[in-house]
Amino acid sequence: MPADTISIMGIFSSERRAASAIDQLRETPWTIEQVHSPIPSHVIEHALEPPKSKVGWFTLAGGIIGFFTGFFLAAFTAARWSLIVGGKPVVALVPFFIVGFEFTVLFAVFGNVLGLISQARLPRFETPALYDERFSGDCFGVLARCSADERDELTRLFETNGAEIKTNDV
Repeated sequence: MPADTISIMGIFSSERRAASAIDQLRETPWTIEQVHSPIPSHVIEHALEPPKSKVGWFTLAGGIIGFFTGFFLAAFTAARWSLIVGGKPVVALVPFFIVGFEFTVLFAVFGNVLGLISQARLPRFETPALYDERFSGDCFGVLARCSADERDELTRLFETNGAEIKTNDV
């Protein structure tokens, strides 16, 4: 973070007030860094307008990789042993598609978990800046960044929406 910018946390007692502040912040040049909520809130999520998740692409990639891994593993194993049973081909498609399907499901789950972990940026070992314990109880928090000379304007925006203010410059 550049030296001439500061972070200000608005602590709200109501989810509607926090969502209203987020809506107003989206129309300003200030940056919303983090939002904290004690509950899953569709109102705040709607106000933030988050981008579509990329976890599905990880799941798709895992499934495709899994299908080909399962199919080729079964084909490779059958070709290495080359047991010809009743004149049937060594590499039979239908049974290998079944193995491919099972690997599709397995690798899709692996891809989904890896996508979730990477997109959620987990694990997080540090407490976020200006975090308040009330965010896991009954309050909502909006952390915004602005230049030092715009501090009063951002503080006023939060206070007009009923927020308690907390800053990183003490």
